[in-house]
Amino acid sequence: MQQLVQSFPADFPAAVFMVLHVPADTPSMLPQILSRSGLLPAKHPRDREPIHPGNIYVAPADRHLTIEDGMVRVRRGPRENRHRPAIDPLFRTAARARGKNVIGVILSGHLDDGAAGLRAVRSRGGIAIVQDPAEAVAREMPESALRYSGADYVLPVAKMGQKIVDLTCRRDVMSEAQSSTKEVSNGEENLRVSTPSEGCGTPSVFACPECNGVLWEFKHGELVHFRCRVGHAYTMANLAEEQVYETEEALWAAMRALEEKAALATRMAESMTDRKTRQRFLEQAEADRDRATAIRKMLFADDKEASSADELAASKHPTNL
Repeated sequence: MQQLVQSFPADFPAAVFMVLHVPADTPSMLPQILSRSGLLPAKHPRDREPIHPGNIYVAPADRHLTIEDGMVRVRRGPRENRHRPAIDPLFRTAARARGKNVIGVILSGHLDDGAAGLRAVRSRGGIAIVQDPAEAVAREMPESALRYSGADYVLPVAKMGQKIVDLTCRRDVMSEAQSSTKEVSNGEENLRVSTPSEGCGTPSVFACPECNGVLWEFKHGELVHFRCRVGHAYTMANLAEEQVYETEEALWAAMRALEEKAALATRMAESMTDRKTRQRFLEQAEADRDRATAIRKMLFADDKEASSADELAASKHPTNL
């Protein structure tokens, strides 16, 4: 981002919007960093602040940054791809508000946030620029954007800034977007429907990881993404990643419950005077511990494999300390 803004002149005739995933409880220092890196001032905008060319607007922590009727919107809103801020809401709203005047840029990042939004930008006549995956620290976002949305330019960051300047100076200005493409911007389309035929998209067999509501499935070419009634959104890769987290949490909870149950059964056995009853509680405790052990082995399987690999490598290449 620093390298990118260095190419923008002081009289840059467009506004720049940037989204970086930051923890919700961590204040972002990105505006100060970007202001020192180039000639354009950067800041966290206020909600409903007018948009002015030559400014860099940075999404604050735990708020989506979107565009609406010539002003900036800074709101919490439902998380998308497990993040707030996320890039897709910015891309979608920019495409709807400014059509072919939008230049969407995807830089290094994990998973595929931004692919759906970049597709919305291109569907309304905007330009897509994607960082060359070969130079990206994290290749997943650029590669996903190219796979699902395509790009007008694939460039290293060193050439990206000047290309944006050139494109901005020669684009025709339009007062509003022109497209018949319907992009789903939030969950309101499905909020009050009672049958699948009334909603937007197709009800899937998956539940929203955040609110447990039904996820509606949308397909645009190879790109498949999901959105629940209230607006939580996921691409396929992010939904799979979220289910990995949920599965692990469920396994930890199951292991804890079994171990607590075994401990309670053991204490009850100690208080029993009847031999058969005592034995029954001890057998139940042993069975619960066996189940908990089986889950523990599942949870620590990767650690053991990694440890075994490290031990094998150490045996082949001993190191003197």
